[in-house]
Amino acid sequence: MGKPHVLAIPYPAQGHVIPMMELCHCLDKQGFKVSFVNSDYNHKRIINSFTDDNNVGDHIHLVSIPDGLDPLDDRNDLKKLTESIFSFMPEKLEDLINQIDDSDDDKVTCVVADHCMGWAIEVAAKMGIKTAAFWPATSALLSLSFSIPKLLEDGIINQNGTPVKKEMVKLSPTMPSMNPVHFTWACIADLETQKTVFDTFKICNETVKLAQTIICNTSIDLESAAFSLRPEIIPIGPLLAHNRLGNQAGHFWPDDSSCLKWLDDRPLGSVIYVAFGSFTIFDETQFRELAIGLEMTNFSFLWVVRPDSTNGIDYPKGFIERVGDRGLMVSWAPQQRILAHPALACFVTHCGWNSTQEGVGNGLPLICWPYFADQFLNESYICDVWRVGLRLDKDETGIIRSEEIKDKIVQLLEDKDLKRRVLNLKEMVMKGVKEGGTSHKNLNNFIQWLKT
Repeated sequence: MGKPHVLAIPYPAQGHVIPMMELCHCLDKQGFKVSFVNSDYNHKRIINSFTDDNNVGDHIHLVSIPDGLDPLDDRNDLKKLTESIFSFMPEKLEDLINQIDDSDDDKVTCVVADHCMGWAIEVAAKMGIKTAAFWPATSALLSLSFSIPKLLEDGIINQNGTPVKKEMVKLSPTMPSMNPVHFTWACIADLETQKTVFDTFKICNETVKLAQTIICNTSIDLESAAFSLRPEIIPIGPLLAHNRLGNQAGHFWPDDSSCLKWLDDRPLGSVIYVAFGSFTIFDETQFRELAIGLEMTNFSFLWVVRPDSTNGIDYPKGFIERVGDRGLMVSWAPQQRILAHPALACFVTHCGWNSTQEGVGNGLPLICWPYFADQFLNESYICDVWRVGLRLDKDETGIIRSEEIKDKIVQLLEDKDLKRRVLNLKEMVMKGVKEGGTSHKNLNNFIQWLKT
């Protein structure tokens, strides 16, 4: 009998690929064979981003299937991408599994699919392969998705997912309040795209019923109320790269690791880290207000400025010269290694779930700057439930001004109670992933289930 062979397929976005890869590293350490399936487009990006210290894993094989789009199509167009994925990829995945089984002594024994790739669970069920659904974000968000029928029944949203009632929603008395305009599907692009994303959630809520288990990249300590509401969701996180050397395979851009040497020359707890994930886009006014705000703090700062996030916008006149060696701008960075660096003081973040857990997991207070999707829910956790970060307020034109940025950073760094809370939260969350902790036990149980 061959070794267990897991086929893992994330949704083709950076925030989904990274936690799925972390799960596969856990399986790799247990001797599993893993076929990690990206879209052809993202597979090329990942291979092109490799540096000498990338750590794919001894038994992780990067493979790919086409997503149905042309190479020059805009994959940030979620409507076009999602429709293409659901119509084109199922047949290609089935072909890939058959190809692996025909050529490999270790046949695919389980498919672990992102919840947002529910069609992959259908393919596995059709082929008689056991399946697990993987949710890379908060349990609260998955609970919200599962609550869509109730939201429709209560008239909170209409059949397109568009919010109808202007009232805060609580899925249970102890869960964070949610503003319907910030529901994941309701704060993305235009109405057509929102409907496509909403319909995808509904479809995947049905296909996930075919999976034998649902695992989630979160911790019971972070979301105890959500797990009381939905005990079928199993927390195995946070899945972080703390215990591995080298950079993480799965990034779409090459890391600029030179910033680690720059951090080595900075005093303890002196640097503001600023990063907004893989989607956030700034207009000229907001970009320049952020630059000036960072300059006004008089703190050192490390700022990740993706080439595609600014559309060629220049820094304010004289900014580079004025900040000198106090500020460092890079195009992409080894974030988990940066956040673990003792020079860090705080994290200005878009509140993506990976970044949120990485920040909390390193005991860093957070400045919240959500952009879309689940980021507003994560901001609510950070500011209202855990109370380990601060919101930024926009002016009447919708811009976060430099004074607001400077004032909130200074306020955050002076708040000793907030720092104490984030260190306590770090201790709880990290305890959960160590031997004897809830997430550690759940992950071990999942691994044993995969072996049977």
